[in-house]
Amino acid sequence: MSEVKGDFMIFSGTANPPLAEKVAAYLGRPLNKIDIRHFPDGETFCQIDETVRGRDVFVIQSGNPRPNDAYMELFIIMDALRRGSAARITAVLPYYGYARQDRKDQPRVPITARLVANLLECAGASRVLTMDLHANQIQGFFDIPLDHLHAEPVILKYIRDQHFARPIVVAPDTGGAKTAYAYSRKLATGLAIVAKQRTGDATVDAFSIVGDVKDCNVIMIDDMTATGGTLSAAAKLCRDNGAKSVHAFVSHFPLTDKGAERLMHETQLDELVVTDSIPLRAGFDPSKLPFKLTCLSVAPLIGEAIKRIHSDESVNDLFNHE
Repeated sequence: MSEVKGDFMIFSGTANPPLAEKVAAYLGRPLNKIDIRHFPDGETFCQIDETVRGRDVFVIQSGNPRPNDAYMELFIIMDALRRGSAARITAVLPYYGYARQDRKDQPRVPITARLVANLLECAGASRVLTMDLHANQIQGFFDIPLDHLHAEPVILKYIRDQHFARPIVVAPDTGGAKTAYAYSRKLATGLAIVAKQRTGDATVDAFSIVGDVKDCNVIMIDDMTATGGTLSAAAKLCRDNGAKSVHAFVSHFPLTDKGAERLMHETQLDELVVTDSIPLRAGFDPSKLPFKLTCLSVAPLIGEAIKRIHSDESVNDLFNHE
């Protein structure tokens, strides 16, 4: 690999242009120019409109919506950059699509999260920058450097600014207990954990809660919600056990049709707080929800990580200080 020359460059795919523009604005520069076209037969073409020879390049592309199209577009962009002699290519994936397919839990099924890692490397990625992976072991799928960001600083600031009376952090399932515990320590609150059983791809039965949520304002922490099943079941259980209010916080919001319907009619939330790692679903109108939907931007977090990667500074230091 050739030596990196000069300042870095930022390109964006078409999956989440608003977030890419916010990142560029945080860094005080425009996005670099790229021509991306989608032909009538479904093929994708791109041309880099600036020289990238010897440059440190970052490509921002979320793995949703339409993860298959988003990833193929990213691979094509990186191939063009590699053939243009970029010195280093960092794939910036605010949301790592296919992260839930991270293990072989049934006969004859793929480990697609690992396959995506292999494809990113083959397409020319020198390193990967992503946020709040569904499972930490996905980091081990890569043979190139991976920087793993957390939306925690952004979410913690928002929670503290609300000054909740009698708050308690709740994990909506046992898999999120470790993350919820970390939040409870930093917020100096109690902790409760919901036990659930998934009864289908989009249905969940929450049947017990460990901890006392009576008369408390619940702060529910999860990494993502697509169908709203886990959050809805956990919120109902908290309400049934006397919770005063339920505020859910998720890093990623890959909303499905079923999820939109459930949030509209079945969810007993007071507020759902998400980040802009994924653009809001096309046609989805948050103003029609029976609760408040808040979207926090992770652009400053990603922008700061890009600066640190380019200057060979620690990214982990972003999370070592309150």
